[in-house]
Amino acid sequence: MFAGGLISQSIPFLHLDDTAGKALQEMNDFHVSQLPVVADEKYLGLIDEETLLDNDEKILLDQLQPEFIKPFVRDSDFFLLAIKKSRDMHLSVVPVINEQYELLGVITEDELFRQLAVFAGIDEPGGIIILEMEKNDFSAGELNRLVESNDAYITQLNSSFDNSTKLLTVAIRVNKTEISDVIATLQRHEYTIRYYNGEELYQNELQNNLVNLMNYLNI
Repeated sequence: MFAGGLISQSIPFLHLDDTAGKALQEMNDFHVSQLPVVADEKYLGLIDEETLLDNDEKILLDQLQPEFIKPFVRDSDFFLLAIKKSRDMHLSVVPVINEQYELLGVITEDELFRQLAVFAGIDEPGGIIILEMEKNDFSAGELNRLVESNDAYITQLNSSFDNSTKLLTVAIRVNKTEISDVIATLQRHEYTIRYYNGEELYQNELQNNLVNLMNYLNI
């Protein structure tokens, strides 16, 4: 998932002799908010839709060069860097250049989200468990051991630190959807579970609710 392999083949480049009106039309046609501008194949920067709307549609992009922004990633960069650029600068496209500063193309926001979903394994079958703990309590080895004690294994593990709560959030994806036994084991070991999702577990909860309702009706 390197940036060079995610380039869109359809998004056009703009040139300095293009008008603001043409640039706006291209953005509308391809449903993006920025487009790259090149000269002799060299990347000059992105022109933003808001900048174009603030100017006469007949003005040439050459006159708007001071308004260009210049985010980019290199073709050899991992795609997560492009996601960070897109998020930090609110970009609908992220330019990709080579070592000669030549523009190879852009990665669209939609493609970045698609690759992120693949990277996170969202489409893969399995359960998700979100834990919250003190930083010092985190042990990937222990979590893996507890999950494997229930005939499951961790397919993905991510963590992030919340500065407001000073707690570590740990997201675990396991290879099976029936995770009630994994949840029970983690709870026995005093892990705080903030969220979980598993198809079979959900069905089990519905069954338990039904049993509780029938017991109530029998009273």
